[in-house]
Amino acid sequence: MNTIKPGTNTSFGSLKQIDAGVLNVGYAEAGPSDGRAVLLLHGWPYDIHSYVDVAPRLSQAGYRVIVPYLRGYGTTRFLSSETFRNGQQSVIALDIIALMDALKISKAILAGFDWGARTADIIAALWQERCKALVSVSGYLIGSQEAGKVPLPPKAELQWWYQYYFATERGRAGYDKYRHDFAKLIWQIASPKWDFDDATFERSAASFDNADHVSIVIHNYRWRLGLAEGEPKYDELEKRLAEGPDITVPAITLEGDANGAPHPDASSYAGKFSGRYAHRIITGGVGHNLPQEAPQAFAQAIVDVDGD
Repeated sequence: MNTIKPGTNTSFGSLKQIDAGVLNVGYAEAGPSDGRAVLLLHGWPYDIHSYVDVAPRLSQAGYRVIVPYLRGYGTTRFLSSETFRNGQQSVIALDIIALMDALKISKAILAGFDWGARTADIIAALWQERCKALVSVSGYLIGSQEAGKVPLPPKAELQWWYQYYFATERGRAGYDKYRHDFAKLIWQIASPKWDFDDATFERSAASFDNADHVSIVIHNYRWRLGLAEGEPKYDELEKRLAEGPDITVPAITLEGDANGAPHPDASSYAGKFSGRYAHRIITGGVGHNLPQEAPQAFAQAIVDVDGD
């Protein structure tokens, strides 16, 4: 696989839109239409540009690469103004299943970080027939409202300051008013050694101007703490996720050596992966936005997990 310096690419070219489930999803696509499918899933507060250097590497290797905006980001929109702006974990996974259905992709390699890693983990755990293999930054991120109620030691709680801020109406108003400044601060904290420039940040920050962005983000973090209700129709899925289901598909988990965001130690989740499994630490001052900071390592993990 050809080596490309991070930051070589700045855009995907023209984006596509497709109705999928309750959404009209905006997404980038690269590579041959008959290639093995890979879905690359972003996190918060990031967007599809986290994969702007990963997608060309994979397309050159013959993969069909799909990079969607999650609900509340970029050009993804709700089809109905009546749909509840729900950010709970199972719903975001169902969005990706609906996108795969709309694109007639029966099975794909799923890869992600942050919200995207959690989403990929959920699909790999509950819909393993749709997931050929998995690449997950920070490993096993499936959670539950009950787990979210358990207090952590003070130093660990400090890392989640924004989650508690979002629990207040002041926090919602503050994020709405200062969403770009807020996101840039998170980028700096989560990737303390990543020297990104203003243009790189602004390309992603534009996606936070989505009209539903604040509602989705606030609901996601309040739901985790049990401060906001989910929708009853997803209760059964959340019950299954709360049991901590194993992931049986081939998987590679990744961690940057300078990840400043809250993340579990790899030893705490290795046992959750019961299939072919490897964990890699990516060195060189790599932070939370691993695919954008270390695109070569991220793309190589996808090729390798697909290798057997």
